[in-house]
Amino acid sequence: MTDDVLHSPPVHALLADGTTVRIRPVEPADRAQLEGLYQEMSPENLRLRFFAASRRAADQAAERACAPCRPGHRALLAERAQQVLGLAEYHTGDDAVTADFSIAVAEGLHHRGVGTLLVEHLVSAARNDGITTFTADALSENHRVIRLFTDLGLHLTRRLDGPELHCTIALDPDDTYLSAVEERGRTADVASLEPLLRPTTVAVIGAGRKPGSVGRALLHHLHTGGFAGRLFAVNPRCTSVLGVPSYPSVALLPKVPDLAVIAAPAATVPGIAEECGRAGVRALVVVSAGLDSGTARALVTACRAHGMRLVGPNCLGIANTEPGLALDATFAATHPRPGTAGVAVQSGGVGIALLDGLSRLGIGVSSFVSLGDKYDVSGNDLLQWWESDDRTDLALLHLESFGNPRAFSRTARRVTRRMPVLTVDAGRTDAGRRAAASHTAAAATGTMTRQALFTQAGITATHSIGELLQTAALLHSQPLPTGTRVAVVTNAGGAGVLAADACAEAGLVLPQPTPDLVDDLLGVLPEGASTGNPVDATAAVTEAELRACVDRLMDHQGIDAVLVALVPTAVAVATGDDLVRALTRQPARRAHPVAVVRLEQEAPVTLLPAVDGTVPSYAEPRAVARAFAHAARRATWLARPAGTPAELDDVDTARAHEVAEDFLAAHPDGGWLDPRTCAELLACYGIPQLSWAWAETEDDAVLAAERLRGADGRVVLKAHWPGLVHKSEQRAVHLDLRGDAQVRAAFRDLETRFAGLLTGVVVQPLAPRGTELFAGVVQDEVFGPLVLFGLGGTATEVLADHAARLAPLTDHDVHDLITGPRCAPLLFGAHGNGPVDLDGLEQLLHRLSRMAADLPQLAEADFNPVLATPEHVTVLDARLRLLPRRSQDPHLRRLR
Repeated sequence: MTDDVLHSPPVHALLADGTTVRIRPVEPADRAQLEGLYQEMSPENLRLRFFAASRRAADQAAERACAPCRPGHRALLAERAQQVLGLAEYHTGDDAVTADFSIAVAEGLHHRGVGTLLVEHLVSAARNDGITTFTADALSENHRVIRLFTDLGLHLTRRLDGPELHCTIALDPDDTYLSAVEERGRTADVASLEPLLRPTTVAVIGAGRKPGSVGRALLHHLHTGGFAGRLFAVNPRCTSVLGVPSYPSVALLPKVPDLAVIAAPAATVPGIAEECGRAGVRALVVVSAGLDSGTARALVTACRAHGMRLVGPNCLGIANTEPGLALDATFAATHPRPGTAGVAVQSGGVGIALLDGLSRLGIGVSSFVSLGDKYDVSGNDLLQWWESDDRTDLALLHLESFGNPRAFSRTARRVTRRMPVLTVDAGRTDAGRRAAASHTAAAATGTMTRQALFTQAGITATHSIGELLQTAALLHSQPLPTGTRVAVVTNAGGAGVLAADACAEAGLVLPQPTPDLVDDLLGVLPEGASTGNPVDATAAVTEAELRACVDRLMDHQGIDAVLVALVPTAVAVATGDDLVRALTRQPARRAHPVAVVRLEQEAPVTLLPAVDGTVPSYAEPRAVARAFAHAARRATWLARPAGTPAELDDVDTARAHEVAEDFLAAHPDGGWLDPRTCAELLACYGIPQLSWAWAETEDDAVLAAERLRGADGRVVLKAHWPGLVHKSEQRAVHLDLRGDAQVRAAFRDLETRFAGLLTGVVVQPLAPRGTELFAGVVQDEVFGPLVLFGLGGTATEVLADHAARLAPLTDHDVHDLITGPRCAPLLFGAHGNGPVDLDGLEQLLHRLSRMAADLPQLAEADFNPVLATPEHVTVLDARLRLLPRRSQDPHLRRLR
């Protein structure tokens, strides 16, 4: 066990009631507090803990926990306000992968999740230390601790031995365990947000008499918005602001507020936060901007020390339109309209645009949070709140950064099965962040990484605020389509052509009507109508005829959505027909979605009132086509069962860690692996490589060539030296070598041209013909490992035919990787060549994903080319780069 593992930094996390605790390793100086923990226990609890009401056993336990750090032992404590709330520890014996563990919770603090939270952290630490199993003994009457073991979500076996129960817990973090951790985290998270989003008392700090100040605007919104709780201002220079009573300090308020909204100079914010914490405030919204790094740290420290949740700083504020609450702590121009859309943004300007757009559409908001610099409360928190609030049915996000993308992804995958989650794909990562110029790093982009996250999580990602609102309007008002087949109906041929082009460009299909449908349409449309797709109903169509036409299309099994493109005509005016009314006087939510395009419409999108809902109306066809495409992708995602990771044979994770640690011990700054180490690491995961041999002399190369020559007797020589990435560009490869003389000549050429660099050559048989592919991994600092796949060879970067997904990959992810690139038809037998070994290709990607997920030290993996034939899939050239990184459990419950 390394020194940095033993001295892991403290973290803060939430208990089941939403309060904050600090979890850290036990230190020798904690002995007095741990003795106090046991001394305050009742005799009964001491007996359950030590199998006897023994104060001496308690003292010995405190001494053991506080002993100096040593391998095979770890002790963690939970504390709040310098008070120890619980202790968890383990120690190993002769078996280094099995550890006995114990748990103790302070008197009176049971059933609040202290023990469970400590055990979760202990499990994560133990797995990082290579421990696979916990054992524990408990009295069979100790129902609390047995329930704790049972509810963890880990595989538990129990054996009764007299009055004692011997428990064995496997530490594999399978989906059952991760789901249990998520559920506990959701409960705690939602509870912690109660004082923030459902406060009974609010204080605005920094609200003054001067018109135009942010603090005054916040107080005005809270006051005029009808906030149902008690409202105070904090200002030492006045006793009332806008009719709201004002007090000199938080400490002098007649009631401790649940929420304090701070609009004060940046330098004063940490002091105000500390004052709020000491007074018992439970949540802060800091709209102040301009905090430097020191001020920011002090603000977060105050919030963590006193268990306050924090929104901001540098934000627009928060709102909750819940009936009976009416909380509007923002300084937007108007009050948000009550509704059902949850909104979380980092940009205040984007927040104002979304509030205005949702109010104009009539969708409104359930709750709104401007995250600002996002020191604490994040999009992940808000998704869990909306999942639980029984009001939100649409989630809109604008996130410029992700604190824990893998936790966000798991939460979003769950939430988006209950409601649409939409985002703007905002922010781009500079390509200069790439640490090396491998094919993998060159192919990976920030956009690709974010898109992989959104796709895997089922999030609807748009490219602009306008597109976000246009898509939200459709998803809010219409059912999802069952496919991508769209029927276009118009009263003007030109409008129909524009709509058809927009649908095709969005990836939608316009099927031609069947003969039966043609007959039905001709029976209801005016003479001269065209019944293709688009359906040109002509300018003579009446309201009743248009309604009947749309009804026929809605009833047809070959149509998934209907787009009605209308233009105003003198004919309709003369007859008094309102063609839009043909849609709004019918039930709005039919079997399939319907939307209108009105080219004369000023607003980009509106929702037209209908009999039992609304119908979206767009100003131009591309907007509705994009919205239909997003809706169809969501329907496809929902219809797909959750994917599962592959169960892989012949994986030696322990040996892989040894190989990585040995390499980094010899190369503390990391680097590219030599061919032998690279091959050993690939062998740990059963990744197939073409036969090869290492040669450092001309004679070695000749002997290797004799062993490796295939049926046609040809071999390949590849130069190697540390840091060599693109062999072809350096002309460091000799192909198609026959006989000893050519092998010797090739070796001498490499030796001469790369004198002072060359450390040896790799000798391989010439590979057979097949499809050259590319597979790789790049370890993103924020998102974790990204797996890329596509067309390989020397032109892989030029062609840029790649798909990407975040590891660990499920079976669905692997399918998407294989079918995503433009080269996919080649793999499935296009041009009569027959399919490649698809099972072998899937296995390769699963094994690459497993290696990336197991080894945080793996900065890059670059397999190019990967040869795919109908018989097998083989890596011809592999490059791996390691960096000295330690894993951080992405699913461990902790605050940012």
